[in-house]
Amino acid sequence: MKKRSISLYGHQTSVALEPEFWAVIDAAVERDGGSFASFIRARDDERMAGGPTRNLASHLRVWCLERVAAQQAGKV
Repeated sequence: MKKRSISLYGHQTSVALEPEFWAVIDAAVERDGGSFASFIRARDDERMAGGPTRNLASHLRVWCLERVAAQQAGKV
């Protein structure tokens, strides 16, 4: 597990994920040309949109799996 810290809306938080998930996230940040902080904020906003059903780390893992599946299907 690798832990990264970030400030989300003025609150410090950290997220621990396996390196493989961070690699998918880092590639997405680089491809989109945004910042790591804005990427995590956007994913957190998605997570909170319908009321949080999972924690941020779990949401990021699911996002990564969906991203890889979309890439394999040629949708990204």
